[in-house]
Amino acid sequence: MQASEPPVLILTGPPGAGKTSAAAILAERADRAVHLEADAFFRFIRAGYVEPWKPESHDQNRLVMGIVAEAAAAYAEAGYFTVVDGIVLPRWSLDPLRERLRAAGLGVAYGVLRAPLPVCEGRLREREDFFDAEAIVRLWTAFEDLGELEGNAVDVAGLGPAEAADAIARALADGRLAV
Repeated sequence: MQASEPPVLILTGPPGAGKTSAAAILAERADRAVHLEADAFFRFIRAGYVEPWKPESHDQNRLVMGIVAEAAAAYAEAGYFTVVDGIVLPRWSLDPLRERLRAAGLGVAYGVLRAPLPVCEGRLREREDFFDAEAIVRLWTAFEDLGELEGNAVDVAGLGPAEAADAIARALADGRLAV
């Protein structure tokens, strides 16, 4: 990453971990920032949509994450600190997103929010868009073992949105989230 270019922060974790709340706070704190909610890009598909947690959605998910990467790159190249929030699994969707951003010469950071499963489930039950509990457990489990990316995990258990944003900002400033 060049010092003159703001990084793109990919903020991820299981549903209900607090990604969207923390991403909004981080973006609001910056002088120039964009908060891209990857979920919105999936909602643009009106016919032929496959729920992104289903195995048969792999091609759709790679396409959508590539489009998210193009939008993120355009904002970051224009001088905006860009926060991409969504389910960006290290074994499936991180690579296409990271590759497109790196190809644009941008610094990329990847932060994985960690919250206990009961906390995530409780938050999701409060939302109107709550979906299948089995899918939530599968997605939560997908972030348990990050392998070489374990250092990118940010423990947000017991933290409110502002405190979670503070923890992410510290990890970002320390360079711990660079990928």
